[in-house]
Amino acid sequence: MSSMDLEKLKMTGAGRAIAVLTSGGDAQGMNAAVRAVTRMGIYVGAKVYLIHEGYQGLVDGGDNIKLAHWHSVTNIIQLGGTIIGSARCKAFQTREGRIAAAFNLVKKGITNLCVCGGDGSLTGANIFRSEWSGLLDELVQKGRITDTLAKQHNNLNIVGLVGSIDNDFCGTDMTIGADSALHRIMEIVDAIMTTANSHQRTFVLEVMGRHCGYLALVSALASGADWLFIPEAPPMKGWEDRMCARLEGSRNKGSRLNIIIVAEGAIDSDGKPISSTYIKDLVVKRLGYDTRVTVLGHVQRGGTPSAFDRILSTKLGVEAVIALIEASPDTPACVIGLSGNHAVRLPLMECVDMTKLVQKAMNEKRFEEAVKLRGGSFENNWNIYQLLAFPKPATAESNFSVAILNVGAPAGGMNAAVRSAVRVALAHGHKVYGVHDGFEGLANGSIFEMKWHNVAGWTGQGGSLLGTKRTCPAKFMEKIVENIGRFSITALLVIGGFEGYEGVLQLYEARSHFDELCIPMCVVPATISNNVPGTDFSLGADTAVNAAMEGCDKIKQSASGTKRRVFVVETMGGYCGYLATSTGIAVGADAAYIFEEPFNIHDLKTNVEHLAEKMKKDIQRGLVLRNEYCHKNYTTDFIYRLYSEEGKGVFDCRVNVLGHLQQGGAPSPFDRNFGSKLGVKATQWISERLTENFRQGRVFANSPDTACVLGLNRKVVSFIPVTDLKASTDFEHRMPKVQWWFNLRPMLKMLARYQTNFIEYVPGEIEHVTRRSISIDAGF
Repeated sequence: MSSMDLEKLKMTGAGRAIAVLTSGGDAQGMNAAVRAVTRMGIYVGAKVYLIHEGYQGLVDGGDNIKLAHWHSVTNIIQLGGTIIGSARCKAFQTREGRIAAAFNLVKKGITNLCVCGGDGSLTGANIFRSEWSGLLDELVQKGRITDTLAKQHNNLNIVGLVGSIDNDFCGTDMTIGADSALHRIMEIVDAIMTTANSHQRTFVLEVMGRHCGYLALVSALASGADWLFIPEAPPMKGWEDRMCARLEGSRNKGSRLNIIIVAEGAIDSDGKPISSTYIKDLVVKRLGYDTRVTVLGHVQRGGTPSAFDRILSTKLGVEAVIALIEASPDTPACVIGLSGNHAVRLPLMECVDMTKLVQKAMNEKRFEEAVKLRGGSFENNWNIYQLLAFPKPATAESNFSVAILNVGAPAGGMNAAVRSAVRVALAHGHKVYGVHDGFEGLANGSIFEMKWHNVAGWTGQGGSLLGTKRTCPAKFMEKIVENIGRFSITALLVIGGFEGYEGVLQLYEARSHFDELCIPMCVVPATISNNVPGTDFSLGADTAVNAAMEGCDKIKQSASGTKRRVFVVETMGGYCGYLATSTGIAVGADAAYIFEEPFNIHDLKTNVEHLAEKMKKDIQRGLVLRNEYCHKNYTTDFIYRLYSEEGKGVFDCRVNVLGHLQQGGAPSPFDRNFGSKLGVKATQWISERLTENFRQGRVFANSPDTACVLGLNRKVVSFIPVTDLKASTDFEHRMPKVQWWFNLRPMLKMLARYQTNFIEYVPGEIEHVTRRSISIDAGF
């Protein structure tokens, strides 16, 4: 679909009325969606109404349906739950209730409705839409509205946003709230592991998921849990013996704790519930371990939304408004979903029907099919969890040796990738070497053999446990070659940032001089800057955006007692503006200055005036982000002084440099999960290349496709030769020449109320939901 022109959009938005409501169970990120729908609606010239208390407010009408202004949604992006309230509504399920709802909408001239909720709420919206003309006819017959009014409002457009912490809606990669719920779970699992370790305890953790095991599955993968129960994959008969043997085996090998994760809807192969208490009693009776149960409950729904959920909700909310404005009477009701990193439009009933098929398969005990119907990502998570959770004895020694090293600055998820790579390589029968301190350690011989239990508990650890350095191999090529020969290393797995890519490129280019370098080499991108060519996402970027976002939330809150203050905040990222842009969207920043979008003194002055204008009216706080290398002369201090001077009498100014807190902390659930998956994929690829290139008793791999970057682009995981990426890389500024996230910039400006040209905005495509489309793993 072609890009959009703002002026055309504004002409179509004028005179329209859009209403937004949140329904069903609340989910973190709903407020960000309400904010995006409200502001985008106002931006394109439409009237926007907020419907309080979900469908109940729609049925009751009156003060529940309020006209929104720009500042109605100021400072809500960081709040959990939903500020407009949500309620389960029996009345809307009746025809009388829907007649009342239709009357309340027509009275306000509303014919566009955006519903944020689960599949029940969205199905209700679709029924409402299909009955609309009949409901209006009835209102005309009863004399409650005129025939003219009914004709003016003869069509209701519906767009859905899926708010559900269970991530149980087919068609979209992620639902609003799922990532934040995982954050809550992982915070608790990390805390419990420290106390379990002290007392040598076993913990049984029960997480939400009555019909869907997504939260349990991803938290088990992200925490390296010993055993997992999910409704889609009941354990086979005799599981009690196998589970106890596994727990005992883990203790015998030196582990001081066991973690068992149970979805609340867990069942056995006969369909009988498996309760957390039953599991606890079983462990105590059979093994005598000190065992405790923790039921996480509604903690998972609460708290502030994660960066992923804020950005997701914002993207989907903006797209929802455009979909409503473009809708015609023939357009089927759609849901705005996520496909890779793009917002897409999905036919609502196709999604609902596919979602119902999962439950049907589970009811009929076709559990393998239920796992497949949950989607490629779910199925892949399940397979990887089983692969990594317990030792698989290799069928035979392979005579291959893989060396694993971290290169560049530390990034969250590096350790998860090392753990999964080590375990998969051992399962393939390879010898695995860990290398301390990157290429420098490889040159100095800081190389040691790694076994299955060396990496136990690594998934949740921040930083780099192997140790990492930024040095590239060109400095000590001979020494590296000598150690590769000395340790008979037949493959290299480099987990790191731009230096990792550059280093493997140097090794590849030195192959013509050294036969020892003719071995498979793979780069797993891991850097908070997200600047490695060949991939949309690098490990650690999500953790860093969350850290920067939490910092900015606290900075904004610090001014809650102060009238009118602007903060200038500097983020990391080198020359790459990903971190500043993503954090800007997640915290609702007024501006984010980055290197990729050149700016001059006039732009800065315009921004100050714009902010001063907003501050004079109804905004109390401003936040301006600056990427560390965005401009040689317009430094953070310069921008701070400029804003201080030009804002005199309107606002005062403070400066903050976030610094290394963006590199620290425990990895986010996304990075733990993503790291585990990339480690597996990279090692499987290395094993295939080793077998292919083994000739006459040795490995000889000298073709370009044996030195690759493992990248995730949209939804496709691919291995791209390092040499093929040279043309698309800006080596001076250490980043790719074209970056996908740049399209998010207009959205950031528009939500900060800048008159921006919207030509760069690309609306979502319509994607149909089929078994084939859901089978693709999004990589999340």
